[in-house]
Amino acid sequence: MPKVKTNRVKYPEGWELIEPTIRELQAKMREAENDPHDGKRKCETLWPIFKIAHQKSRYIFDLYHRRKEISKELYEFCLDQGYADRNLIAKWKKPGYERLCCLRCMQPRDHNFATTCVCRVPKQLREEKVIECVHCGCKGCASGD
Repeated sequence: MPKVKTNRVKYPEGWELIEPTIRELQAKMREAENDPHDGKRKCETLWPIFKIAHQKSRYIFDLYHRRKEISKELYEFCLDQGYADRNLIAKWKKPGYERLCCLRCMQPRDHNFATTCVCRVPKQLREEKVIECVHCGCKGCASGD
């Protein structure tokens, strides 16, 4: 008789500590995805989704790298299952990108004149004092702020 495949995921030790927060953030994400976008610009409808994705990644990053409260196994599990953005976390580890809001803000091909986003400019060098990133709604993620 052939084995029956199941989609059951085996959660590593310590999952029960972070599960409530992850589930809460996933519920917020579903809510943001289903929110009506009447009267908003096309780019503004995605801002809450970017914010929540950043929040989930930052939560897992802080638990592993800063507070050392979760194991490497659980950290890798969260990255593999898509609970956090592996590429964004890799950038946070590099100097100058500790506060990066999203990966689109540092890609030159997405901006005029092949530069980075306006939110990556330190506050003291900005001409306008109040700005919002077009891609994710960030108000400033430069490391020098």
